[in-house]
Amino acid sequence: MDRALTVDEKLTRLTGILRDLGSVCVGYSGGVDSTFLASFAVEVLGAGNVLAVTGVSASYPAVQRETARDCARRFGIPHLEISTDELDDPSYAANPSNRCYFCKTELWTKLAAMAASRGLAAVLDGSNADDAGDYRPGMLAAREHGVRSPLMEAGLTKAEIREASRRRGLPTWDQPSAPCLASRLPYGLAVTVERLRQVEAAEDALRAHGFTQFRVRHHGDVARLEVAADEMPRAIDRAAAVRRELKALGFAAVVLDIEGYRQGALNEGLPLVQLRRTAVAG
Repeated sequence: MDRALTVDEKLTRLTGILRDLGSVCVGYSGGVDSTFLASFAVEVLGAGNVLAVTGVSASYPAVQRETARDCARRFGIPHLEISTDELDDPSYAANPSNRCYFCKTELWTKLAAMAASRGLAAVLDGSNADDAGDYRPGMLAAREHGVRSPLMEAGLTKAEIREASRRRGLPTWDQPSAPCLASRLPYGLAVTVERLRQVEAAEDALRAHGFTQFRVRHHGDVARLEVAADEMPRAIDRAAAVRRELKALGFAAVVLDIEGYRQGALNEGLPLVQLRRTAVAG
């Protein structure tokens, strides 16, 4: 059996991938993976050969945007923000289970054009080795647009990226996962600007109460709160205040999910065959 590569060996492999590309345009959300990739690319290729691009729309949380801006400033990452218009696409707004495909199609179309106009050799995303077996229809859109995933190609897992980020002093190393706001809406519930703003305001309210690992799931008139197990006592203690604040945002009811915060909760109702098919296709 082949020996498993160490993190440093994987980083050496990543260095080689980036050097072979020469210049890159990085889809940059300000999350753990894309921040590490953008900063590492600057380290390997130099700032003149890297452009980190953030797609901004109502589905992109303002708190994440500030993180992306701050990290770009602190670590010398050339950074550009562009507007994306996925909400204008009826296929996206209808919120099917492959909603991310339509969102990423919008993003990668614009980034591919930008990379071509600036003479950058490749467009990169922050997918890591753990993403290969997950339900990620957006990866199909990336493949269709020739987007490379060097973290995945190097075999780097999420835990390894966090550790490498910590060693490099990136503040995102222990940041919770931060998918787009539309991921808080169950499939089939139309994605609207109003609902996205409700979710964002509700999560800002929970953040102000000191919660760190949580989601506010939008079920029409009902807000379902997922919080980490160690924060459940806080949720019970702050229940009255949180309920009052979220009702003021337009929710008729606020419920606490006793199963707590968990990644992939949005996909729990999908048939297993669909998850497997999409994992293979995307």
